[in-house]
Amino acid sequence: MLRSLAVYCGSSPGNDLRYARLAFETGALLASRGIRMVYGGGGVGMMGAAADGALSANGTVTGIIPDFLDTRELKHHGVADMRVVRTMHERKQLMVDLADGFIALPGGFGTLDELFEVLTWSQLAIHQHPIGVLNVDGFFDGILACLDTMVARGFLRRQDRARLVSADSPEALLDALAAWQAPTDLKFKLARRADL
Repeated sequence: MLRSLAVYCGSSPGNDLRYARLAFETGALLASRGIRMVYGGGGVGMMGAAADGALSANGTVTGIIPDFLDTRELKHHGVADMRVVRTMHERKQLMVDLADGFIALPGGFGTLDELFEVLTWSQLAIHQHPIGVLNVDGFFDGILACLDTMVARGFLRRQDRARLVSADSPEALLDALAAWQAPTDLKFKLARRADL
């Protein structure tokens, strides 16, 4: 059961208003399903839109922001549960600790960094939570094709490729995450996670 999802997305809204609307709709959908949204704490771009969507539907939102961004006044001032940490590494670790799953919306380097870190940690059995990308308008097609090439050329096991699901709507993505089953042939013992 998904009680809490980490949402990775851009601090920019992109150059098409549909992206920010999609982020808002995703946040609102999480709230409507009773899923807490954990995100990077920003009040601008896709991050701000997703938080606005969740808050507009009376959802629970936890923001996690490094102090150097907090002092630049980039945080979302409407999020009551805003946790300020020292570093980007602490931010990412706390987001993982608080989440039962992870989704990536359109974004840039930071979004991909967070996405691939949780994929790697899943492969290493540090966690076994579902991970998905919201592939609206084929935004992640290139990334997904690259993963398929890694499988074809022997750099990625097919069962590890299956750790990442994709869908082109927020509803379909949440349904896919809820149905996801962790691979059973783990090479590493699943690390225990504190019940936060």
